[in-house]
Amino acid sequence: MTQPIAETAPAAASTARWIARRLDQVEAFLSTHVPSDAPAGLGEAMRYAVLDGGKRLRPLLVLAAWESLASDADPEPGAPVWSAAGAVELIHAYSLVHDDLPCMDDDRLRRGKPTVHVRFGEAQALLAGDALQALAFEWLVAPPWAQQFPALAVALTRELALAAGAAGMAGGQAIDLAGVGRRLELPALEDMHRRKTGALLLASVRMGALAAGADGATLAALDSYGRALGLAFQIIDDVLDATADSATLGKTPGKDAAAGKPTFVSLLGVEPARAYAQSLLAQALQALDELPALRTQRLAALARWIVQRPY
Repeated sequence: MTQPIAETAPAAASTARWIARRLDQVEAFLSTHVPSDAPAGLGEAMRYAVLDGGKRLRPLLVLAAWESLASDADPEPGAPVWSAAGAVELIHAYSLVHDDLPCMDDDRLRRGKPTVHVRFGEAQALLAGDALQALAFEWLVAPPWAQQFPALAVALTRELALAAGAAGMAGGQAIDLAGVGRRLELPALEDMHRRKTGALLLASVRMGALAAGADGATLAALDSYGRALGLAFQIIDDVLDATADSATLGKTPGKDAAAGKPTFVSLLGVEPARAYAQSLLAQALQALDELPALRTQRLAALARWIVQRPY
């Protein structure tokens, strides 16, 4: 039976409580494990880039995918899923630091505060991003669990590396920069964002499932969910960028349009873009229907939250 697009009021309240609890746990993990003692102020810049802001969608997806196969109880401290959740957030944070640099998107506001290069200078921002990227992989290979389960450590590292590199996020950003002032047709625009944004969101789902011992058939079904979700997220981001203000977004709105970058809104219009995101949400929920043995309610709730978010 296909899952409904909208949540009931009790289900929405349950989702809100779950998100709040998991956000507190993720924030505590990041605060504990992102070092403050890196030399020459580097630790301060790293922590500024990661802490006190952000939706933490990627670690939430890791935890929701883990829960779908494992348990809705809290993972044990030091469990692989915490390393995976933290690592994907570090990769996301580093990408934002670098994307905001003058040589890239040249932005001065992120998460409601000055961007890292504005606060600490361009060189320190570049180094902070580099250090966060390296730390993400350290969290997947250095903890005690990685020595006990080396195959899992390799699998998680592979997922994150592929999502972050030329085939994924970095490649998508290169296409984005090359597309300034050009019109991209819908298939090309989708390909760009499946790499730039979607690859890391998909990896988050896969890493959570792998941490819980998912088999190949389960991963294949979750792939369909993750791909639809990743594209829907970017479409809604484009809609919000065109319709919301900086106080709501925590970043400068309208910059992509001003820079001549192709977006789903510039190609389709606001309402058709919203409708497309809704159709992708339906696809994501349908993919979860193919996993009746799993507890997928949190993954479904996150998909609805992403597409229907007002910010």
